[in-house]
Amino acid sequence: MPYPPPPHVPSGPRRRSLLASVAGGALLAGCSDRTGTEENTAGSPSVVERTRVRAARDSRGIVERYDAVLAAYPALAERVGPLRAEAVRHAEAFGETVAKSSPTASQTSPAPSVTVPATEKDALAQLAAAERALADRRAKALLDVPGELARLLASVAAAGAAHAYLLMEGIR
Repeated sequence: MPYPPPPHVPSGPRRRSLLASVAGGALLAGCSDRTGTEENTAGSPSVVERTRVRAARDSRGIVERYDAVLAAYPALAERVGPLRAEAVRHAEAFGETVAKSSPTASQTSPAPSVTVPATEKDALAQLAAAERALADRRAKALLDVPGELARLLASVAAAGAAHAYLLMEGIR
């Protein structure tokens, strides 16, 4: 006995597809750039500018930490130098001006607020902890700013987390 012909399936999207599309559209609308009244609160120029200035200052601070470690342990230049160069680029991305070349032992002493541990291993661990803490602060701060600055903070936070990982790998 032959099977009956299949029922006529209407062409076009089904109800579930339409509902899923509408729900997806609503989610995308919620993820779009902030405009209107939100810009006056979380995305206000003062919040954005304060966040950018703090990020620039933090980047300069991490560069100073790298400089202090490199001044105390010049043998780490091959391992730590590229990470310092990235931190300089991060500071510049936030509008800060930082010297591109790494310090040598003959240059002036590092910033007085930066203390360097007695061993290379401890110095690398301290740098890793500083990078990790800074990455965490930036990840939290990106929730309060709109658009490009949030993307920049996310990118630099991810790079900082990678720096922390690479510094810890140097210890093992």
